[in-house]
Amino acid sequence: MSLTVVFTEEATEILLYITNFIESGWGAKAASKFLKKAYKTIDLVAKNPYMFKASAIKTDIRVGSITKQTSFFYEIQENELIILFFWDNRQEPIFNG
Repeated sequence: MSLTVVFTEEATEILLYITNFIESGWGAKAASKFLKKAYKTIDLVAKNPYMFKASAIKTDIRVGSITKQTSFFYEIQENELIILFFWDNRQEPIFNG
């Protein structure tokens, strides 16, 4: 059984920003490829929500990976997978894993 995926407003805004950044630097095809990979990864997590490790700081939040440059943070709430935000791994870490 798959969890219902819910994006926070922040997650939606950051995903749009990352996609636009990729499109402006590498073109629409690269941006589309990134989005497909993001949604495919999130779909896999919805089916297997514990596939990525829990954060060392806050164990109810998990950290997933889309590409080596982009991670996403999520939490599991009853029948929902809440996508909290996306993170550019080239930035200073907020906390380690």
